[in-house]
Amino acid sequence: MHTLQNDVLKITVADRGAELKSITEISDGTEYLFDGDPIWWKFSSPVLFPIVGKLVDNKYRAEGKIFELPGHGFARTSDFWLVDATDNTLTFALESNAATFKVYPYKFRLEISFELIGREVKVRWKVSNVDDKEIYFSIGAHPAICCPIAYRENFDDCYLKFNRAEKSSCIRLNADGTLGREKVPMLDGDELPLSYELFKGDALVFDDLKSDEVSVRSRKSSKSITVRAKGFPYWGFWTPSQGGAPFVCIEPWHGHADYENFAGELKDKEGIIALPAGEKFKTEMSFIVGE
Repeated sequence: MHTLQNDVLKITVADRGAELKSITEISDGTEYLFDGDPIWWKFSSPVLFPIVGKLVDNKYRAEGKIFELPGHGFARTSDFWLVDATDNTLTFALESNAATFKVYPYKFRLEISFELIGREVKVRWKVSNVDDKEIYFSIGAHPAICCPIAYRENFDDCYLKFNRAEKSSCIRLNADGTLGREKVPMLDGDELPLSYELFKGDALVFDDLKSDEVSVRSRKSSKSITVRAKGFPYWGFWTPSQGGAPFVCIEPWHGHADYENFAGELKDKEGIIALPAGEKFKTEMSFIVGE
């Protein structure tokens, strides 16, 4: 584990998946990230790469071949290495290798960096195409925010706060994790009250949000954390469908799961990023405590 700390926050990051494992407030020890207890879910804040969500039959077509990938890809279970560290930054890298070529036919370098600035944890992603051809991928975040944040509160004391008024419908997931074609009215305003019942049908997926900041807040305390992600076309929100888990995931994505019955090439998938040889794709997001 690697640690960064200032007067306000302390974070820890694992080599496995370059995964942010903890955001702790120094003053009172409040933890804002779920601890990855496998009773509920074995992750805390994985990166999703080179796909987001599930594929039809866990398979995709590229370069004239059929490949198989589990949901959300392989980066979250890959060992990154620390390539740079300063007093307030950590940078990790993953490169294509013999194992990735078996499931993904492209040469790449993925760098993930963390910077601690006051009450903000800034996360930057950089995908470099080191191949001699265009490569195709999706990338996204899947942080599990403690919910409730404050001790002795309940999940349904909390709500999601959007920084713009929304009037939006969510895309429902099928039982196999692919996207259905039906949209269900979900958001009307800038708040979404949380309940376990809301997630009985799995994740809520949106492709038309105007907001670029979403916060977890409580009606019983002032503790809150905001996920800021500008320029992400898709957002997902999730907690395990059985109910009872002490977290809610706020997930900004570049890309999404396959639509049901999708049978095209990876390059033709909606939301996929096409990166020319020698080019780099950069994006970033932040966690902001107390705003």
